[in-house]
Amino acid sequence: METPPATIKLFLPFGDPTRLRTAELSNWSGKALAAPRSDLPAFFNRDEADQAGVYVLAGTDGKTGDTVAYVGEAEVLRARLKRHVQDGQDYWNRVVVFVSKDENMTKAHVRYLEGALIDAAAEADRATLKNAQGSGGKLPEADRADMDVYLSKVRQLLPVLGSDLLTPKPNRVTSKAADTFTTTIRKLVATGAPSAAGFVVFAGSQAVVKEKPSAHTHTPYLIDQRQRLIESGALLDKGGHLLFAEDVEFTSPSAAASVVKGGSENGRTAWKNEDGRTLKQLDAEQSADDA
Repeated sequence: METPPATIKLFLPFGDPTRLRTAELSNWSGKALAAPRSDLPAFFNRDEADQAGVYVLAGTDGKTGDTVAYVGEAEVLRARLKRHVQDGQDYWNRVVVFVSKDENMTKAHVRYLEGALIDAAAEADRATLKNAQGSGGKLPEADRADMDVYLSKVRQLLPVLGSDLLTPKPNRVTSKAADTFTTTIRKLVATGAPSAAGFVVFAGSQAVVKEKPSAHTHTPYLIDQRQRLIESGALLDKGGHLLFAEDVEFTSPSAAASVVKGGSENGRTAWKNEDGRTLKQLDAEQSADDA
């Protein structure tokens, strides 16, 4: 089912888009607030901090570079978030909270939402969750329906506020055949498609085992990325080549092609469709059509 169009109202209390900001959707009783950890004192001074709600703490694992998140709920958000600060855990550096503008969410509502958010985040598999199981909450049928609608609005707002925690990863099933691209090196073949976040390489694609000598001096991050994919099981060593065991999304076509070929690559020219045209050529054709 397609997501319906929506009008989003963003407000920047400090005028700075990287600091505390609020977000509302037309015809929705909910409200979202997002802030870096350094702006929590400003959030604590707001009326929303006294409300019940759900929240997401997000950051990066300092050792692996992977996205890490904690999904929680609270009857009084200020008190719960202050405890997170006092715990001294440094994996998170930003927070997104969701409340009700008419303040009608109860403990049962937010517990239900917490469980639903954790399930949705686990399914999307965009981050390592610090809490893999929610407290859960039983609601009457009508209330469950209301909270499911609320959750759909959370899905719409999270990416706007800088989090893809609930965004499904693109894969071969969700990508159209016409959008499939291929790149080769020696006799190895990799296939994939552009995605909203960059480029996804499909499971079954092949990659070289050894990186180019230049990669060790000019692109050491590429070595680290390939190693992380191997350690996670996304890339399997088949002796003569590496095999993608699952669909893997990269930040750009170039990042995808570089992992496949073991060295710096221009993804706009490396990936070709079934007609042999590169992404660069297709971009040029699109620009000419729009002129």
